Amino acid sequence: MAESESGQDKTEDPTEKRKQDSREKGEIARSKELNTLAVMLAGTGGLLAFGGGLAQTMMELMRTNFTLSREVLIDERSMGLFLLASGKMALLAVQPVLLVLLIASIVGPIALGGWLFAAGSLAPKFSRMNPLSGLKRMFSTHALTELLKAMAKFFVVLMVALVVLSSDRDDLLAIAHEPLEQGIIHSVQLVGWSALWIALGLLLIAAVDVPLQLYQSHQKLLMTKQEVRDEHKDTEGRPEVKGRIRQLQREMSQRRMMAAIPEADVVITNPTHYAVALKYDPEKGSAPVLLAKGSDFIALKIREIATQHNIQLLESPALARSIYYSTELEEEIPAGLYLAVAQVLAYVYQIRQYRAGKGKPPEPLKDLPIPPDLRRDS
Repeated sequence: MAESESGQDKTEDPTEKRKQDSREKGEIARSKELNTLAVMLAGTGGLLAFGGGLAQTMMELMRTNFTLSREVLIDERSMGLFLLASGKMALLAVQPVLLVLLIASIVGPIALGGWLFAAGSLAPKFSRMNPLSGLKRMFSTHALTELLKAMAKFFVVLMVALVVLSSDRDDLLAIAHEPLEQGIIHSVQLVGWSALWIALGLLLIAAVDVPLQLYQSHQKLLMTKQEVRDEHKDTEGRPEVKGRIRQLQREMSQRRMMAAIPEADVVITNPTHYAVALKYDPEKGSAPVLLAKGSDFIALKIREIATQHNIQLLESPALARSIYYSTELEEEIPAGLYLAVAQVLAYVYQIRQYRAGKGKPPEPLKDLPIPPDLRRDS
């Protein structure tokens, strides 16, 4: 289907988030025909497997209850005990079949779509109480599909039942001439096999319904291009929100950076456009670390804080630009700048010694050795 100009045609496959949201709402593919088939096959299989024992128990139950003595019949307490014992015997006889049916009723629904418990699907939907919505559902494509499936199921079961009864006609008539016990067992077997063939007839309906339910579920989850874009924005974050987050992160980073400037050994400036603050810890024996860097207004703030805390300011445009572009915050300077920064730190230490009255004033620094690959001329 071609996409309209409004972008409302659902031509895009559902995203994983769309599928997950649908599962949380309980909107997954389910096949009632598959559930019915599973229960029917389990019931008939259980009847065939345990039918002999069930028939024997029922005959024993009937024999016991039809041969009660006169004393038992006139004793109300004895009749109650016989009723309780008969109920217990009947329950134990049908218990295996009931257990098989219980397992089938659980396995059948989860065979398509898997196990799912969605609390949201238990909430009442008042929109379903709207008569107009109800009429719309009655004459919808889904309602027509369900009607066709019901009619097909009826005709399939009818045809299979007619064929089975026609083939078993002689056995059904023969039951009337068999002894009671043999007739009961034979009847159970005939009922079991007949139900099994009828259940197998539902395979055709389930084979059509399962792909249909999967297709309809997929069609409901299809998305328009705009929905895909909106979901991507919601998942990845809208641009304005992401921009605000980045701004807050930059502000927090700048506050931490400004708080670290008083620990610096020297601030190298451009002198106006760039400023970088370095610290060297001789005990660690590693290279100098960049504590702060900035340009224009940030560079001005770095110089102000350095002046307030008596941090040495040193003008070296080439070195300031090289460190600014090659080193990130809290990282060591590149090996190519070791010699230049070592000369700067030595100069700063000599100034400190001179101010403390322990040495001569150092000579001004000349051109610092900066490798061409680290030099930034502008």
